[in-house]
Amino acid sequence: MEKKAVYTEKAPKPIGPYSQAVLVEGGKLLFVSGQIPVDPSTGEVVGGTIEEQAERAIRNILAVVGAAGGSAENVVKVTAFLRDISDYPKFNEVYKKFFSESKPARAVVEVSNLPKSVRIEIECIAVL
Repeated sequence: MEKKAVYTEKAPKPIGPYSQAVLVEGGKLLFVSGQIPVDPSTGEVVGGTIEEQAERAIRNILAVVGAAGGSAENVVKVTAFLRDISDYPKFNEVYKKFFSESKPARAVVEVSNLPKSVRIEIECIAVL
């Protein structure tokens, strides 16, 4: 299997030993690592509300997808990790602004904590 790491300055630098994304299957499948609401230009967590943090996290995954040559239309699977599942309706309102036409398959799960104590982390798979 051939795999290639994808990296862009338009998304936060990894905070551990992983790639922002990995491209496989001849450049057709893109696996994007979990992105949290960190501003790539400052390295700082942004927003206090779930809406602000969800928007930044989605912008981060889409920046990585864009670096591989794709867009929101190429995303086929999203997994969102929420620190509080009661944020689900507010998350949906932000999410549908980015994925209104071609809705990916999706899972949303509640977790006890996330890196840097953020409210949300999102990962995705895209087909390019």
